[in-house]
Amino acid sequence: MESLENFLAESPWMTNLTQEQQALVRNTLFEKHFQAGDIICRKGSPAVEWVGIIEGLAKISCESHTGKQISFITGIPSGSWIGEGSLLKDEHRRYDIVALRDCRIAFMPKQTFFTLLEESISFNRFLLIHFNERLGQFIGYMEYDRFLSPEARVARSLASMFNHDLYPGMHYKLEISQEELGNLSGISRQRVNQALHVLQTAGIVDVKYGAITILDVEALKSFEA
Repeated sequence: MESLENFLAESPWMTNLTQEQQALVRNTLFEKHFQAGDIICRKGSPAVEWVGIIEGLAKISCESHTGKQISFITGIPSGSWIGEGSLLKDEHRRYDIVALRDCRIAFMPKQTFFTLLEESISFNRFLLIHFNERLGQFIGYMEYDRFLSPEARVARSLASMFNHDLYPGMHYKLEISQEELGNLSGISRQRVNQALHVLQTAGIVDVKYGAITILDVEALKSFEA
C-alpha cells in the first residue's frame, strides 16, 4: 500500500518546496477512502480542496441535459492531482470526480494551495505545465469523441494516461479491467474486448487477465481504424 509520505515524495511539485512549505503540506493534507462508484467531489459543490489520487482510478464526468453521462478526460490514475482550475477561479465544481475503483484520496485545503501559489515559483511553474497538458487532453478528447472509431477511442484512452507531466506514477503495465476501460472510453465492455484484440494483433499492447501492457505508446497515440 502506497503511504501518504511516498505519494507526496513522488509528486513533482513537492521536492522544490522549502522545508517550511513541505511541513505545511504534511500538516494540513488529509486522506479519505472511497469505494468504486462513489462520487469523490460532486458537481455544484464548493471547491475547497486540491485533489490527489494516492491509490485507485477516477474519472471526471457530468450529466448532460438529456441524462447522458459524459466523461471529459480519460482515467485519472494514482499519482495524479486534479481540481486546481475550480480553486483558482473560486467557483463551484462544474463536474463530478468519480471513483472507478476503490480509491484513497488526498485533499489539500484551499488555504494551503494558495499559500504555495503565492510563495513558490516552482509550484507556479508546475501548475502552468499542468494546465497546458490538461488543455491538450481536452482538445484531444473533443476530436476522438466525435470522429474516431471505437478501436481508436480505446487507444487514445490508454495513451492519454501516459503523460508524465499529469500522471508521474504511471507504469507500462496497467492493472485495469475492460469494464473500467469501457467507462473511460464511453463504449461497452464487449466493444472494448474487440478493440483490444485489434490493438494486440497490431503489436501495440499485450492483453492479459486484469492487465494491459503497453508496448508502443506512440502507436497508441496515432492509431486509427
